[in-house]
Amino acid sequence: MSPTQTRAPQSDPRTHRRRHARHTQPNWVKRAGVTGGVIGAAVLTAAASPASAAPATGDAPVNEVTQTLDLSQLRAADATAQAAVNYQLQAAEQQASTAAVKTAQQHKQADDAKAAAAAKAAKERAEQAASRSQERPALSLASDSSSASSSSSSSSSASGSVASVVSFVESQVGKAYVMGATGPDAYDCSGLVQAAYRTIGVDLPRVSEDQSTAGTQVSLSDLQPGDILYWGSAGSAYHVAIYVGGGNFVGAQNPSSGVVEHPLSYDEPTGAVRVA
Repeated sequence: MSPTQTRAPQSDPRTHRRRHARHTQPNWVKRAGVTGGVIGAAVLTAAASPASAAPATGDAPVNEVTQTLDLSQLRAADATAQAAVNYQLQAAEQQASTAAVKTAQQHKQADDAKAAAAAKAAKERAEQAASRSQERPALSLASDSSSASSSSSSSSSASGSVASVVSFVESQVGKAYVMGATGPDAYDCSGLVQAAYRTIGVDLPRVSEDQSTAGTQVSLSDLQPGDILYWGSAGSAYHVAIYVGGGNFVGAQNPSSGVVEHPLSYDEPTGAVRVA
């Protein structure tokens, strides 16, 4: 065997090249495959992104419209409720105003009726007091006819004066009590007594302490119309009124009562004086 034959390869070079081509890919093929995969993934991602983003882009306007509608409905409901409340308040105010006017009218009618009744009663009592005074016999102060005539004239004058005092105080019933007032619309207790006697020309002291000693002390069992009643001790009395006959007196009682007429049993006086 020749040397050439001894070193001859055992396999065919062409066969070796074909086997290599079938089992091992060239490098450019590998690079092309990787690049294609990357490009394909990018394409798929780009294709999927608009599809996944579309619902979000489409939902935003729908949500905003829904929220706007809900807000408008809430505002409309709130406005309706507020209007109903306002209507109820106005109705209640109107009803209260109507009731107040009606109550005021009723009170005025009642006050007018009381005032008319008090005036009528005062007139009747004044007439009765005048009648009793005129029926009272005149005292004879002298034995001669001239003295008797003078005494009778004085007695008639006194009776008329007492009737005037009684008529005056009874006509003031219902007026207000105001501390320090002397009329004609309001009085305190001594202001009423002073004003009553001033109508017959008698000027009494201003305060109750002095009025309680401005005449002759008389017993409560021997009262006559026109006598000044006082509460407290003589010279330091804290309240005065005028006896009007029939067991009653008239006085400016207090701020809540005003000028009123009461029986002696309502508030028993301490004493009385008769103005000479």
